[in-house]
Amino acid sequence: MFGTSIHWTTFFYLLIDIFIVLFALYQSSKKLKNNFFRFIKLGLLFIAYNGTGGFLPIENFPDPFIFQYIITYGVAITLCLYLIYYLYKEYDIIVVKFHFSIQNLTIIAIGSFVLLFLIPYFFTHSLSSARFLFTIPISIIAFVFLWFFYQRISNSVKPNPFFLRRNKLSVLSVSCIALLPVLTVIGDYQWLTFTVMNLAFYAITAIEIDRYLYLLENKSKMHKIFDWNNKQNEYSAKHRIIYENLTRREIEVALSILSNKTYKEISKDLFIAESTVSKHASNIFKKTDVKNRRQFLSRFRKSFKR
Repeated sequence: MFGTSIHWTTFFYLLIDIFIVLFALYQSSKKLKNNFFRFIKLGLLFIAYNGTGGFLPIENFPDPFIFQYIITYGVAITLCLYLIYYLYKEYDIIVVKFHFSIQNLTIIAIGSFVLLFLIPYFFTHSLSSARFLFTIPISIIAFVFLWFFYQRISNSVKPNPFFLRRNKLSVLSVSCIALLPVLTVIGDYQWLTFTVMNLAFYAITAIEIDRYLYLLENKSKMHKIFDWNNKQNEYSAKHRIIYENLTRREIEVALSILSNKTYKEISKDLFIAESTVSKHASNIFKKTDVKNRRQFLSRFRKSFKR
């Protein structure tokens, strides 16, 4: 298309991603602005990935030719690392097994690209050989990470349906980026590679949409937090609860507390440590001007009856 190497499917995904990001920007200008930043950044990276991977390489690009692949591979690596970072934040993960922290994954990815792709290419001038040397070990690491990530988020006995859907979509998105090295070494099939990769973004988008619907379904439980703005003028400032001050994780914890779940049960549902739940609860109590769980429930019930 357009006299370039971009496939029509890649261009189609590019347009969809632009629409999603523009819609997210529009929504972020109205409410919950802080919660959309990471999603918008992820969307912009997918737009960059579709653009660079679709249009490059081009013949009239300034030499050296390998610079185009440095750009496309660099964007793809950044995208994959940021998607993992996004999910780590989603699950409050710092590290999974085998020291798979964001910092270590970044070192592995960049180090492998330099040692297994760039250096072999400069010696052999063979793009296919350099690609093979780089993608095979990265593929193994990617699938090992996928397995440990799956184990990390799949240890709940009776998960909340929303959390169960989120887990499935998260595993789907990680599976897609784990397949990227394999698809790269198979060959330059844009329609296949970019379909799989953009599926990862649409899975994350589905998580965000599902979260919004989940919060709407539980609006009655969070009546004081969602609708308090309508009654703020009737009460003094110290009794106000501002929904926008709570993070997404704090909202999930608050919903669970209002469902009379224990911290241990909440930790299993959200796949986080019980101490982390306690920390989120403390932040919720501080922001809602109560001292403990009992006062939080008491205030909620009282306000709900008003």
